[in-house]
Amino acid sequence: MNFEARLAADKALIEEALKGAFRGRTPRADIYDAMNYSLLAGGKRVRPILTLETCRMCGGDPAAALPFACAVEMIHTYSLIHDDLPCMDDDDLRRGRPTNHKVYGEATAVLAGDGLLTAAFEIALEGRGDLAPERVVEALDCLAHAAGAGGMVGGQALDMAGEGRSLTQSDVEELQRFKTGALISAAAEMGCIVAGGDEEDRQAVRRYAGKLGLAFQIRDDMLDVTGDEADLGKPTGSDARGEKTTFVTLKGLTGCAQMVEKLTAEAEEALSRFEHPEFLTALAHELVDRTN
Repeated sequence: MNFEARLAADKALIEEALKGAFRGRTPRADIYDAMNYSLLAGGKRVRPILTLETCRMCGGDPAAALPFACAVEMIHTYSLIHDDLPCMDDDDLRRGRPTNHKVYGEATAVLAGDGLLTAAFEIALEGRGDLAPERVVEALDCLAHAAGAGGMVGGQALDMAGEGRSLTQSDVEELQRFKTGALISAAAEMGCIVAGGDEEDRQAVRRYAGKLGLAFQIRDDMLDVTGDEADLGKPTGSDARGEKTTFVTLKGLTGCAQMVEKLTAEAEEALSRFEHPEFLTALAHELVDRTN
């Protein structure tokens, strides 16, 4: 199966699993509607795809990793709902549709994010099947650390604290390593854990994901300046309006393009120990060239 076909197959598998995540649950006002509104709004599904494909690359069954792939996408979605709130970035558009709080109100949007965060661990535990308990614990430990104040939440705090301030490149790299990179790294490492990869495998996967995550964020910063709002599904220029120091601020578009190229090559090199890294190396190049 070629890259495009496998990518489409992975996305279809993930979408179907996410659609069924809350099926049959007893309604609680409109909370499940609000959760599904953002969870099922589409997107690149980069994080869950990483979970499935690192599992495959490390010799595991991607089906066993699917609940963990859904879990990381739920946490990512919750972070977007909260990121869009008036007290954060105050955005009106996400993935081409009104943001969650514009449809359901701020209080329900906060609760929808809270619901997705906790549902992530519920879904992973419910779907663990016959996976060895120690692998389940290691995978969820990895995810919890990446999602909390030592990872994504801490990165968002640094992002807010940096608004209106002049930051160094080191500051911005640290911020993005937590805000964006931590969850991307956890997504990849969970797949390796589910497959039973050893510590050297996990280190290699973390190196790959770290380079990929930073390249992904730099490309995001570039698209905020050069992208088309219709393609992106959200407003452009938000970094400038928020007076945020970004990689474009520090390096310019040409410098950013050079950084992305270098990081992508380093991500590819990190997977050299594996027999079949082709999909993940192709994914890294695909993300470099994206327009949304």
